[in-house]
Amino acid sequence: MRKEVVLYNKPNGEYPVELFLESLPVKVSQKIVWVIHLIEDLERVPSQYFSKLSGSDDIWEFRIKLSSSIYRVFAFFDGYKVILTNGLVKKTSKMPPGDIRRAEEYKKEYFNRKRN
Repeated sequence: MRKEVVLYNKPNGEYPVELFLESLPVKVSQKIVWVIHLIEDLERVPSQYFSKLSGSDDIWEFRIKLSSSIYRVFAFFDGYKVILTNGLVKKTSKMPPGDIRRAEEYKKEYFNRKRN
């Protein structure tokens, strides 16, 4: 079944991933959008582009490499929806725990709002 990719929006109406994409060079944001279309169109997306983060509360990440930088966009599932939460530019091998926690907080807030 086809997945639908949507952007998480904060209670104040802000879309963190949209702000992240707007901060990037056009070439980078175009490649990220290309990977997002892969997620929507392919039943099994290659793990080089999309994988679950171990040790997280079911947070997934898009990985896009361009030149010497790696761009990460975090997400979670709501049924067949993939909710994009936040992104970062990563230049080291260590994953910043604050960004993962932020994605987990957005996930928790999303499902709390959905229940109410």
